[in-house]
Amino acid sequence: MVSAWALGICLKLESLQVTGSFKPRGAFNHILRHRDRCRQGVVTASSGNHGQAVAYAARSLGLPAVVVVPEDVVAVKERSIRAWGAEVVRCGRTTADRIAAALDLAQIRGLHYVPPFDDPDVIAGQGTVGLEILTQFPAVRTVAVPCGGGGLLSGVAVAVKNLRPDVQVVAVEPEGAACFFASWKAGRRVRLNRVQTVADGLRAVEPGELTWRCASQFVDRFVTVTDVEIQRTVVRLLEVAKVVAEPSGAAAVAYCLREPSEGTLAVVSGGNLDPELMVRWVREAP
Repeated sequence: MVSAWALGICLKLESLQVTGSFKPRGAFNHILRHRDRCRQGVVTASSGNHGQAVAYAARSLGLPAVVVVPEDVVAVKERSIRAWGAEVVRCGRTTADRIAAALDLAQIRGLHYVPPFDDPDVIAGQGTVGLEILTQFPAVRTVAVPCGGGGLLSGVAVAVKNLRPDVQVVAVEPEGAACFFASWKAGRRVRLNRVQTVADGLRAVEPGELTWRCASQFVDRFVTVTDVEIQRTVVRLLEVAKVVAEPSGAAAVAYCLREPSEGTLAVVSGGNLDPELMVRWVREAP
């Protein structure tokens, strides 16, 4: 936990986890709870961070792992997945594309599929972020959480609202991939026709069934931020708070900077920032 006084908000730095994001929490919890089914190995679908976490957990437990990533996967994320010993398969650009391919591989090779977000064990693992927030920052009034498939959002929201119903939980999505925001407006799960955002980890086309049930019950607000806001926030975090955040990890901070309030905390969900992108954005900053 870091208080970024220059930014006026508190940051939960999941970017400092072993693989650079919060994802090992859910990956380990799921694999350990289903270890008997994982003897031949595991497979998952990921934009990169969940894949790194599954690869790390599998290596730690002596299991082979396969990770299905998008065609345009961030190079630093792919290198990390391979470094943890996992096989990498590229497929499509959306979460739905990757999940379909991973499920096919699970059936063909006899591997156990580790869901990226829509799973009770994954959600419970991610929920430990919420428990730590309440312990580390008792004065918290608002928790802003970046939202892709909704695993982190659901886990944090369930944990926080059950223990501190007075704390507001805000789901933050990019404008170009706001499936939870669209679902909230419609009052039901909505599938987007296309998604486009610099936040590669938040490109879900539809909320998960379980994550939507959790979010619709426990999340207080659903909001969006623009790619321009995300880009500026990545640079501000680097220059002012000395924090490296990838675009997905900076989304909640972008919202908090736009809507500052006392007792606000933003979850920085990941720090696996493409170095070339970082250099370009710093140069472009006004």
